Amino acid sequence: MIMYDSLNRRMLESYGCDWVQTPNFKRLSEKAVTFENCYVGSMPCMPARRELHTGRYNFLHRSWGPIEPYDDSMPEILKTNNIYSHLISDHYHYWEDGGATYHSRYSSWDIVRGQEYDPWQSTVKKPDTPETVSNTGQSPNYWANRKYLENQKEHYQTTTFNKAIDFINTNREEENWFLHVETFDPHEPYYAPERFRKLYDKPQGKHFDWPPYRKVMESDQDIERVRKECAALHTMCDESLGRILDLMDKENMWDDTMLIVNTDHGFLLGEHGCWAKCWAPFYDEVAHTPFYIWDPRSKIKNERRESLVQSIDIAPTILDFFDTKCPADMQGIPLKETVANDKPIREAGLFGIFGGHVNCTDGRYVYMRGPAKNNEPLNEYALMPTEHGCGRAFFPNELLATAELAEPFPFTKGLKTVKYDATARGHHGGQKQAEFPTALYDLSIDPKQENPIENKEIEDRMIKLMIKCMIANDAPDEQFIRLGLSKE
Repeated sequence: MIMYDSLNRRMLESYGCDWVQTPNFKRLSEKAVTFENCYVGSMPCMPARRELHTGRYNFLHRSWGPIEPYDDSMPEILKTNNIYSHLISDHYHYWEDGGATYHSRYSSWDIVRGQEYDPWQSTVKKPDTPETVSNTGQSPNYWANRKYLENQKEHYQTTTFNKAIDFINTNREEENWFLHVETFDPHEPYYAPERFRKLYDKPQGKHFDWPPYRKVMESDQDIERVRKECAALHTMCDESLGRILDLMDKENMWDDTMLIVNTDHGFLLGEHGCWAKCWAPFYDEVAHTPFYIWDPRSKIKNERRESLVQSIDIAPTILDFFDTKCPADMQGIPLKETVANDKPIREAGLFGIFGGHVNCTDGRYVYMRGPAKNNEPLNEYALMPTEHGCGRAFFPNELLATAELAEPFPFTKGLKTVKYDATARGHHGGQKQAEFPTALYDLSIDPKQENPIENKEIEDRMIKLMIKCMIANDAPDEQFIRLGLSKE
């Protein structure tokens, strides 16, 4: 499985892009099944990866966090069934407090250093930084790391794929192994070697490769520049993919090796007047993701699939490939028959971020449900009180002070969890709901989600689907209350 972070569907030739050079993604589409309706589940990084392990939504019960003691973990299930699992990644969040229980679920793992805020290089003196647009991308960690990455050979993405190729060359004659190779690219900052940037006629001006998480206040020229920087990194990601495809061709691995290529989410590059993700609604540019599978059992290639699938389906698909039983708590569904003949597996799916919109899609309509009032009540349920944070990644003291035992959920294996009042921190860690109310979109006529519709019949149907999915996810009662919904 090759996993990227923030891979943009609309920047890939296989999904119709005509200006970003990604020939290997087009080549992959010819060698595999390409999914037209793949959606995120829980946002962003580590919530998405918890789904990758557990095959169930994360965002209705807690925010960013690690694997919990009661969680099922796909690579660990493989390991306990004598199927070797190995993680190679430069995605440094795996090794932070808020994510540090993922890598040890594998049989073995390897980390590549230097991405984004990774506290890698020990530079006591603050490094020199260039003048940037809107004072963005001024992280000392980033610029200290970047001094040690002067060419493509040293680039963390290149090293990650080098290690993946080494693993395959060492182990390709063996049976029963799962390789998870994952790069943080093309996540911002968009640091690609110059030969990729030259492909896009980079405009002159201040440095700008790290969009802020807010509304766009920059010029059209600035938007165009950062899109080209993003495009350059997508082309580098494409070249890395091509190296794996070349190896699979050379060693004739297609006969017995499944290949999955996926991402956690997309990214807003000025669309809807927004940068980035997580603070704004999860529009199609973020929620609708590229996804490819080659399954040697059916050997279907160069075909498209319309069925609605999500990231929670990956773990069951991999377990099924190894003839390993899926735990009862996994909500995802193996995609063997969907790959083979486009068999539908769900009527609708949920996606969102803790404390933000709860979104529901049936593949045509997207219903974004905002809170009824004040985004309350809202609780986090966890036994591992860590989260995403710069420096201190434990729950803040004001949140810990609200802790009380809660009754088990059906998926916690009989264990009580600790309930924390998420409103105690002064913010809920989600989107700015006051700015983004409930909305309904018809993607068949409005794929860019520029014109929300008002249709009570369709909205009522989407609400019923949302409630059905939330109940199936064992959503806490207060999630229905904060959204103004009834479980009935």
